[in-house]
Amino acid sequence: MRKSNPNKNIIIILIVAIIVVTTISITAASRARDSKTNIVQSAVNDTISVVDKVITAPGRWLTGGVQSIANLLNTYEENQKLKNEVDQYDEVKQQTKNQAQEIERLKDELELNQTLTSYQKVTANVITRSPDTWQDMLIVDKGSSDGVEGNMAVMSKKGLIGRVMEVNAHSSKIQLLTSDNKSSNHFPVKISSAKGDSFGVLNKYDVKAQQLIASEITGEQDIKAGDVVQTSGLGGNSPADLAIGTVIKVKPDSYGLNREVYIKPYAQMYDISVVTIIQRMAGAAE
Repeated sequence: MRKSNPNKNIIIILIVAIIVVTTISITAASRARDSKTNIVQSAVNDTISVVDKVITAPGRWLTGGVQSIANLLNTYEENQKLKNEVDQYDEVKQQTKNQAQEIERLKDELELNQTLTSYQKVTANVITRSPDTWQDMLIVDKGSSDGVEGNMAVMSKKGLIGRVMEVNAHSSKIQLLTSDNKSSNHFPVKISSAKGDSFGVLNKYDVKAQQLIASEITGEQDIKAGDVVQTSGLGGNSPADLAIGTVIKVKPDSYGLNREVYIKPYAQMYDISVVTIIQRMAGAAE
């Protein structure tokens, strides 16, 4: 077997290399003189282009994939950040709304207190109102240590809402006018009409119509819609002239012997967060 001569192989490689370099140089010079590309130059350019594409394609694909993943991750992070900002905005918006509502309630209670300058009173916050006794009672954060006593009238916003039924040292339970307890929500009332005052007892609540009902009306005065209803002070359990509401309508009772007066209360009976407890008339004996 003939052995390959290494020197001969090297000489052949060098000759091929010289031919390729010479060809490229000649084609480059020719290209400088003539803008048209010859066949040899085209073949060389095409070969180099194909080889370049084959060699660089994986790198370009990998670089593009990495960049796409990076862009996707950045987009996800930006979306999460925007979502958190939207959630925080909604939370702040709701807090602002709640604070605005609380400010309005306090303003209403302040206006009420300004109309009650003839009374000694204490303002209390509602701390408990159970859903199963929503229409019956609520608990406030003032008690005997603040001068609260049983049977004291309780107001909220613009009108009467109930009376104190139970007193502890630092809290009190309020029986509401909307309660079905007929023995505890009676208030003597005065109905002021154009021809004089009529008197009766506040003792019912129409849940569907959200109206108070007064019965046992005395006198023959003509009571009309819009007449003002206040506490009469009779009986001694509550001061006189506390605002209750206005007359909506008058109709005979179920026996047809007496009149029942339907009253639209000044107070909102269901949205109560602050109350004013009427202790006594200003200047009254302790």
